[in-house]
Amino acid sequence: MPQLAQRVGRAKPSAIMVIAEKARQLKAQGRDIISFSIGVPNFLPGEHVYAAARESLSHDSGQYGSNRGAEPLLDAFLKHIEALGFSGYGRMNLSIGIGAKQVLYNLAEALLDEGDEICFAAPYWTTYRDIADIVGAKINVLPCPSTQNYKLAPAQLEEALKRKPKVFLFNNPSNPTGMVYTAGEIAALADVLVRYPDTWIITDDIYNSMVFDGIGYHNFVFARPELRDRLIFVDSVSKTYGMPGWRVGLLAGPESVAKAVTTLNSNHITSVPEVITAAAVAAFSGPQDVPQARCAEFAQKRDVVVAALRAIPGVVCPRPQGAFYAFPDISVAFGKSHNGTPINSDVDVCAALLEAKGVACVPGSAFGEPHSLRISYTCPTAQLEPGLKRIQEFFAELA
Repeated sequence: MPQLAQRVGRAKPSAIMVIAEKARQLKAQGRDIISFSIGVPNFLPGEHVYAAARESLSHDSGQYGSNRGAEPLLDAFLKHIEALGFSGYGRMNLSIGIGAKQVLYNLAEALLDEGDEICFAAPYWTTYRDIADIVGAKINVLPCPSTQNYKLAPAQLEEALKRKPKVFLFNNPSNPTGMVYTAGEIAALADVLVRYPDTWIITDDIYNSMVFDGIGYHNFVFARPELRDRLIFVDSVSKTYGMPGWRVGLLAGPESVAKAVTTLNSNHITSVPEVITAAAVAAFSGPQDVPQARCAEFAQKRDVVVAALRAIPGVVCPRPQGAFYAFPDISVAFGKSHNGTPINSDVDVCAALLEAKGVACVPGSAFGEPHSLRISYTCPTAQLEPGLKRIQEFFAELA
């Protein structure tokens, strides 16, 4: 029998989706399950988005679209990023994908040859490692534990860049930690990056509109504009507008990179459908009241989550300032047991927590930090405090 390609052996199912599927199965069996596992915003976009989609359907051409992205979408995205602080970009600096995940995969194909090095901080979004593995890149993970608030230090970045990686991948606000870099922290990292001109910089900042406490969103290119020639900014409609299933991601960067990704699109996806394009245009250019209201709601939920976790003796939870995640260090549980079940790892904690209390969380090891677990607090408000209480009960029952 013919063999599969070797790269398939390097591909792994998403650890997040594995946990989410297990929780769905238990719920289908009649278990009372509260899921803090999957990172979806759990709200729907405004009515203007649906109106735009319906209008598009009424005059659908049924034709292929642009490999780069339809001009109305590109123009709407240009206005969106200009409001964020990116100026001087044009359509030729942009390209589109079926969600930010596919944009990142295309970037890996466009920038990394097999054996090239990519570096990124841990905790990291699980797909970073998976994509790098599939394209055969060497991975240099930069550990950023809870003791440094899960943030990358300039000295760490300096040491990593001395190895001359082809790509540095950066995520702000962070999935899985919810941490947000201040303007000063971004500037300090940017000062390091300017000294290493042979490294591409990808900033995966799809949570840029979900920032709390007035800290604001900042990017390396704002601090050091000379980085613009090798920096690629990635965004999507998924988190900000409650549209993860619509699958629209975009990038802004050097023309050469945007052209390369557009060429890959011509072979991978051809284009994004007209109706999806119309919805994304409406999201970027229409009223922003829904995402603004949800951001305020998530900030309030954050406070509830952090207070509950910090009330558990031995649990350490740096205060997230964006996205909708908390990432507590739960290693205090290691070496103990719950109702006779040994707890020696983050995976053990999550398995026992799901079985005993019906609460689904994702082990931190899926994100490169095995001392922690991720809590996504986008669940209905009525489930939040009961779920947190179950977690507190679980830790109180450890022996």
